[in-house]
Amino acid sequence: MERTADVIILGGGIVGLATALELQRRMGRARLILIEKEAAVALHQSGRNSGVIHAGVYYAPGSLKARFCRAGVAATRDFCDEHAIPHQTCGKLIVATDANEVVRMRALQDRAEANGIPIEPLTGAEARALEPNIRAEAALLSPSTGIVDYAAVARRMAELFTARGGQIRTGLRVTGGGDLPGGVILRTDQGALTAGKAVICAGLHADRLALAFGAQTDTGAAFRIIPFRGEYFRILHQPDNLVNHLIYPVPDPDRPFLGVHLTRKMDGGFTVGPNAVLAGGREAYSRLAVAPRDLAGSLVWPGFWRLVARNFTPAMGELAASASTRLYLARVRKYCDRIALADLAPYRAGVRAQAVARDGRLIDDFLFARTANSLHVCNAPSPAATAAIPIAAHVADRLLGDAA
Repeated sequence: MERTADVIILGGGIVGLATALELQRRMGRARLILIEKEAAVALHQSGRNSGVIHAGVYYAPGSLKARFCRAGVAATRDFCDEHAIPHQTCGKLIVATDANEVVRMRALQDRAEANGIPIEPLTGAEARALEPNIRAEAALLSPSTGIVDYAAVARRMAELFTARGGQIRTGLRVTGGGDLPGGVILRTDQGALTAGKAVICAGLHADRLALAFGAQTDTGAAFRIIPFRGEYFRILHQPDNLVNHLIYPVPDPDRPFLGVHLTRKMDGGFTVGPNAVLAGGREAYSRLAVAPRDLAGSLVWPGFWRLVARNFTPAMGELAASASTRLYLARVRKYCDRIALADLAPYRAGVRAQAVARDGRLIDDFLFARTANSLHVCNAPSPAATAAIPIAAHVADRLLGDAA
């Protein structure tokens, strides 16, 4: 069978597009095709997020997240500057509102310093001098945190890829695939495609493609993608000079995610969010949306129930806040009481693809899997958008044999 391409990249999110560009740069005249099941790129995680250029404060020293996020800050800004994509370095305040949070904040400061991330501890008075509309006993200032529209970044990557000879085929749904002798096959709803190699950046469907290929994760551990919906509100009637920085709470160790934060947007507005609740499907953006196959896949995975058992009280709190805007608002008012219930309007939700191990652990780092002729990006939650360009370099190294 004649090959369709030298390399096929599956997935038109920012990681897939960055990988396509990196492979194109390294492989010269090779035939590269990127396929995407939607009608356009960046319609899921890459287009439904907080839009934060993360500095790398939160991640375990030495982890892939820590390494790639730190490199990704500069890479993302350089890409935006080169291609005239607006972005801002507005900085972030991580605010502690009581003594317990101050203790946790100090540990976070230690982690940031271990990662080589610029971080500045502030007293409550210093924090309030910077941001008069917040409540804080103490705070950490991350001056290198910024904001950007990642969907705009992804669209520009797509334009560059096609202008340089790459092909993007949208509206093509992959139903299966695997290795062939000396290559790969991808079965789609419009026929089979073959290539010498494939990179699978399937996001919310990463586990299904890895299973179809028989790919082995780097850790050897089995996993399942569990979709968590993150709900946001837009602030309608924002007070003048509400905040100048992004405002984040100190992460609660009893909750697996970062908490509801106050985020500036590139259009000058603000959002609050996200929370984290089980989604009824991998692309279920509303509370009532249910995809039976997706939901069943979550419920039959032993790790899901172990995750719930470990996090039962926080999970119930997330559900309550999802059902009650008043409870949701209380999380924000803990550190910014200038926002009222009437100020909030629903904003587009996102769904986070989170890999969960069989024992119920959230897989906290980026995770890859491979076969002889394919490489799979299996777990790429936040800060994957910030880290997309370094992730792409890592994928290219491994696919082309420059790294183990």
